[in-house]
Amino acid sequence: MMQWAGAMLVLFAGTMIGFMQAARFAARPRQIRQLLHALQRLETEIQYGQTPLPAALSRLSGIVPPPVSGLFAEISADLSVRSGITVRESWERAIEAGWSRTAMKRPEREALARLGATLGGSGREDQLKHVRLAMLQLQAEEAAARDEQQRYEKMSRSLGMLGAALVVILML
Repeated sequence: MMQWAGAMLVLFAGTMIGFMQAARFAARPRQIRQLLHALQRLETEIQYGQTPLPAALSRLSGIVPPPVSGLFAEISADLSVRSGITVRESWERAIEAGWSRTAMKRPEREALARLGATLGGSGREDQLKHVRLAMLQLQAEEAAARDEQQRYEKMSRSLGMLGAALVVILML
């Protein structure tokens, strides 16, 4: 009886691991789209609203859902609270602290880091060019993430369950 209970637990755990990995494959394109939406709003704020960067980032954090909103909220709070800190430092600190909560990968992180290095340090037109460049890079990454999702999402679920079934068979 205990063997069967253990076997069921192993099967359940393996299946859940597969489903969690599949969820990460599904979350990455969604979070990139959210980030793109936020950058479009930031572009509008810079171009038409001429809103100060901390206020614009605070608004963005209210628009996009977590975990992407946490990045913008942290940058905004950091810029508002600390005097003498540059946008680049705040941006890098927020990415370092909050990136592990996202499903995004290194290319998205690098695109955001490059954007953060240029915001607040140049003229409006130059900042807009950098926002647009980051958006183009993220659009390419979104397409790659969708392809990856289609390829690996179903396989992750199946491998989790089949791997757990193999362990159960070897146990019994």
